[in-house]
Amino acid sequence: MINYEVMFIIDPTVEDARKDAVVATVQEIIAADGEVGKVDVWGMRKLAYPIQKKNEGYYVVVEFKASPDLPKELDRRLRISDAVMRHLIVNKDEK
Repeated sequence: MINYEVMFIIDPTVEDARKDAVVATVQEIIAADGEVGKVDVWGMRKLAYPIQKKNEGYYVVVEFKASPDLPKELDRRLRISDAVMRHLIVNKDEK
């Protein structure tokens, strides 16, 4: 099992219930083939640059352990999600 971290930014126009549902969905995807670690919800933050003509986003960081195949599936699912504006998956074990 390899240590990973995923950060994703949810569209700020999405209602609160849908934001919680997106976070829960990401946790379910990870739990299916790995272990969910710390979930850190940063909340609304100003973006460094506008994305889709929006200046704010809802930030979430999730640490997890998984096999090398899980990040590919997680990346695919986050790309097709309408609620997620940007995401980044990092291997924390690489030096």
